[in-house]
Amino acid sequence: MSLGVFSTSQPLTLGVELELQIVNNDDYDLAPVSGDLLRLMAKHRIPGDVKPEITSSMIELSTGVCAGHGQALAELGEIRDALVHCAERLDVSLCGGGTHPFQHWTRRRIFETPRFHELSALYGYLSKQFTVFGQHVHVGCPSADEALVLLHGMSRFIPHLIALAASSPFVQGEDTGFDSARLNSVFAFPLSGRAPFVQTWADFETFFGKMTRTGVVTGMKDFYWDIRPKPEFGTIEVRVLDTPLTIEKAAALAGFIQCLARWLTLEKPFTLSEDDYLPYTFNRFQACRFGLDGTFVDPETGEHRVLRDDLATVLGRLDTHAADLGAEPALKLLRQEIAGTGNDAAWLRRLEQQHHLLPEVVRRASLRWHG
Repeated sequence: MSLGVFSTSQPLTLGVELELQIVNNDDYDLAPVSGDLLRLMAKHRIPGDVKPEITSSMIELSTGVCAGHGQALAELGEIRDALVHCAERLDVSLCGGGTHPFQHWTRRRIFETPRFHELSALYGYLSKQFTVFGQHVHVGCPSADEALVLLHGMSRFIPHLIALAASSPFVQGEDTGFDSARLNSVFAFPLSGRAPFVQTWADFETFFGKMTRTGVVTGMKDFYWDIRPKPEFGTIEVRVLDTPLTIEKAAALAGFIQCLARWLTLEKPFTLSEDDYLPYTFNRFQACRFGLDGTFVDPETGEHRVLRDDLATVLGRLDTHAADLGAEPALKLLRQEIAGTGNDAAWLRRLEQQHHLLPEVVRRASLRWHG
């Protein structure tokens, strides 16, 4: 199978996808009503799209192609408001967060599409355990080769993105000790992790051809990489973010990624090397486990730094790009979290320590999502 042509897209444009929890308004467990929600949403005109996810207690929204942070926030707000209106008609709520704090995977239902049932047949119980919720951000690239170069440059900042977005400390009623437990479910899938270190589309097509000949993959959707190219969109897709608790945080993360992409593209601050990936798995684990307090090993120098501190340095290097892109509000929100309030996982933990009742945590989180 051929990859096809890498589509032309406007450089540094954004697209945002968010997977959301649908919860009951009585016990705040997951509600399997995505089909009903989609039927109501079909009557609304929105700037992007809403579609089902693998189990029927999830729904995914996506923006259109956005120039930057401001447009992404506006489109997310418009879609959110329409979804909330429809959810209220069904007496359910919507919620951010990378995991539902106390749902049990055995109770989930696979949504009725041929692809989802194929995945269920292939992956067994992992399919229902994949009732986790993430944010994906697409970044437009002018060519396939430039997309791969940006992918590998962005990979250095995967732990920073995980730590900022982490919002999944609870699984099946227990505090996991992780800020992002969601990614443990993703890592269970074959072909997850990092993309191969190739910097030209010709070399990537060779790799893809070898993989398809094995019969292991049939298309790009079979790769669950942290960042993957999307040739049909002309983008790279960053996939490690937990779904935030608010649209403001989701837009801020997209704005941060856009600033990173511009910095990497224009200033080329690093020379890419396969050795960049030597501490990759360690750095990713530290971010998942400890969030902003995790350790980051600089792949170039071997220096160990706290992610919170390294993020402050990185944000300082992005100020000029944020000004040019209109993303200053995005970086301001993230700086406030780094310096004081912490990520969404910290907010959820504080609420649980206050109330000792996970349904109340979900109720409060849904109120934040509803705005």
